[in-house]
Amino acid sequence: MLNKERNEADLVRACLDGDMAAFELLVERYERPVFNAAYRLIGSREDARDITQTVFLKAYQNLRRYDPRHKFYSWIYRIAVNESLNLLGKENRLETLEKESVSEARGPEETLGSAETCQQVQEALMGLKSDYRVVIVLRHFVGCTYNDISRIIHVPLKTVKSRLFTARQLLKETLTRKGLI
Repeated sequence: MLNKERNEADLVRACLDGDMAAFELLVERYERPVFNAAYRLIGSREDARDITQTVFLKAYQNLRRYDPRHKFYSWIYRIAVNESLNLLGKENRLETLEKESVSEARGPEETLGSAETCQQVQEALMGLKSDYRVVIVLRHFVGCTYNDISRIIHVPLKTVKSRLFTARQLLKETLTRKGLI
């Protein structure tokens, strides 16, 4: 029986030995974070679902290429970022965001205000060039360290810091214009 607390390297080894339950645990662990990262990068839930499926399909097909000396989440996020950027490049578009309701035990006014704020933040995020959007999403929505971001997007640490600084400034300007800050 698989223990949900097993580390990624053990799960990958088990999966490579034919244990599908091990891969299911990896999917269970990373499906939501991968979806959220893709959604924040492209702004479409439908496309984010497609990307998430593609990410796990590619991860499964290329599992032998995973280097267990590195963090699994860095590897899987790299696939997610690549797939998201590929989609953006292919379609070369900024899609208008879907209006989706946020439903958790909140009152209508709070829900409306929160949903509108989330939508405005997402719109501001989508207004950034993809290089800036990627670092913001990985740092602030996924919670990656600067070193992790550097490994995921294959740029030097200095470049990560520079892009993050610029992205924050641009985001701040946009949110200030919208009256959110």
